Amino acid sequence: MCGRGCNELRIIAGERKGLHLKSLKGLDTRPTSDMVKESLFNRIGPYFDGGIVVELFGGSGALSLEALSRGADEAFVFEKNRKACDVIRSNAEKCHYDEVVHILQVDAQQALKVMQKHAKKIDLLFLDPPYAEAKFYNLAQKFVDDGCLTDRAVIVCEHDKKTELPEAYGLFQKSNCTSYGNVAISIYEKWGFTNV
Repeated sequence: MCGRGCNELRIIAGERKGLHLKSLKGLDTRPTSDMVKESLFNRIGPYFDGGIVVELFGGSGALSLEALSRGADEAFVFEKNRKACDVIRSNAEKCHYDEVVHILQVDAQQALKVMQKHAKKIDLLFLDPPYAEAKFYNLAQKFVDDGCLTDRAVIVCEHDKKTELPEAYGLFQKSNCTSYGNVAISIYEKWGFTNV
């Protein structure tokens, strides 16, 4: 489905380990490198015992698919770009996760309303907006304020290392921030429920 103009990614670990995924070149998508992805999952937990994943600014959907491969139950991937949604759908089908990956072609700012309708508690929240749009990291606060995260939930923000993110979103405090070149990953967990 993707053809020319795509980059290759892969599933790092779990039941779909080694499967190659597609990602669009250009546009506003910026796939998380395999090195960063592997380090990230080593920090938040190499494997999961179920749980709901929400990925804002889905791009290729690789983070959600990696989490599913490592044991998450279900993923909601938000991506407003139609072509990127096609790539996510193709990747989900290749991984045989098309029944548990919900692809929503809506702006990330509408994600909270969508999740409220589904009435499901979130265990893993990924935010990876365009680096120039730092305002979108505030969406994490909205999810926290709404109470739709489990007590053991983890919030993961990928950002430019020069961008300073808050030390906490409500009771979810920054437990780790690691730089990889110009990229940084900030991880937030609820005080008293440390997983990392």
